[in-house]
Amino acid sequence: MVEGEKRVHYSHCLSDNSSNAKKKKKKTLSTKNKSDSLSFLQSLILQVAATWLEKEKKDLIASKEAYMAENCPAPNLSGDQAALMETCKKLHALIDKADEERYDLEAKVGKADKEIEDLKIKVVDLAGVKKPALKKVRMSADAMLKALLGSKHTVNLDLRANLKQVKKEVKEEAVGDWRKNIEDKADRKKMFETA
Repeated sequence: MVEGEKRVHYSHCLSDNSSNAKKKKKKTLSTKNKSDSLSFLQSLILQVAATWLEKEKKDLIASKEAYMAENCPAPNLSGDQAALMETCKKLHALIDKADEERYDLEAKVGKADKEIEDLKIKVVDLAGVKKPALKKVRMSADAMLKALLGSKHTVNLDLRANLKQVKKEVKEEAVGDWRKNIEDKADRKKMFETA
């Protein structure tokens, strides 16, 4: 019986392995299906967005036509010359009014742009400009001038040559008796005391 139990147990393990293999196949199939379904959904979203854009374009054209019909009716060209002159005067008045509005709006927009630039400058000023850490550079005067002036610099400056040369005067003191020096100082002291 022990052998039969082993067989059952062994056969049970085989069935588990085969079911695991089936699950793995399903998982790989399901990931493929997920990517397919995602691409399908994306294409549907793009189609819906395209139809919305077309609808918006048609609505915009219709609103423009309605505005033009309301604000700019077709001129009545029938009648005599006086009626046509009157129509021309009305059209010129409408054009002048539109130009004034356009000019006013351009002035407002320019003023707003200038205020925006001023505010941007104030923001930068408040934030402060961060100065980078400077590195110490050892450079001679000639190299500095070449860096500043470029190829124009041809004069070789030796700054030490321009300095005045000072000769040190060496005082030669006679090494003498120290007692004599003390007596001289004592004589000076007496001169100040008597004065």
